Amino acid sequence: MAVDVLFAHIEKLQAKRPWGSLLDAGTGKHSLAWIQGLATTTWTGVTGDELVAGKLRRKFANSMRSGDTIVSGNWTDPALLHGQVFDVVVADYLLGAVEAFARYFQDRLFVRLRPHVGGQLYVVGLQPYPLEANHPWGKTIVDIARLRDACILLAGHSTYREYPLEWSLRHLAAAGFRVEDVECFPIHFGPSFVKNQLRVAERKLLLLTDRALAESLQRSLEELRERALDACNTYQGTPFSEDYVIHATPA
Repeated sequence: MAVDVLFAHIEKLQAKRPWGSLLDAGTGKHSLAWIQGLATTTWTGVTGDELVAGKLRRKFANSMRSGDTIVSGNWTDPALLHGQVFDVVVADYLLGAVEAFARYFQDRLFVRLRPHVGGQLYVVGLQPYPLEANHPWGKTIVDIARLRDACILLAGHSTYREYPLEWSLRHLAAAGFRVEDVECFPIHFGPSFVKNQLRVAERKLLLLTDRALAESLQRSLEELRERALDACNTYQGTPFSEDYVIHATPA
């Protein structure tokens, strides 16, 4: 699912309500590029990676207004944006990314964001892949995710961990939110997904000290890339898994 479809749905949900001040609680170049086109008064983007923050500041330097800011910080820090309230808060794939920056904090994420939500909260999430898939295309996607995550872990880094829609709805309610709308979007993976995910895995192999293992995994990556791209031609347009968008407000 192209992210602009999800963002377009958020714009539809926002309708005629003013955007006002906006918090991008797990910011990145895609969400910030979208936010640039909204009629906000100010926006704040938060990332847990200082290197990413620096890249984003350089990329958007010419379009940032005096009140716009990009912050490097972790939501486990109670001082982060302390006392600041925003008209709109967007948590774009933030829940899945928490594992890489604040392990075991997922059940506290919505509680942590609650004081910052003055009006609308939009949560974008990904339904976790099943452990097994019966359809050949689904099996290919699961194989890509498994090999990618194996390379990430062998490099000593944390993988993302997605949570299902039902989990998010329960924890939003427990955090003091009222769910206003839920929509699911089937994902149509294609060649760009295959190439990008396996490219992530290849970069991690450079960090392995066991070069024999790295070379073996590299061969597996190449074989999987060839098989997956062939499958793209056969099953292009076949959906697998779903993205979801939740619209919530403070209860």
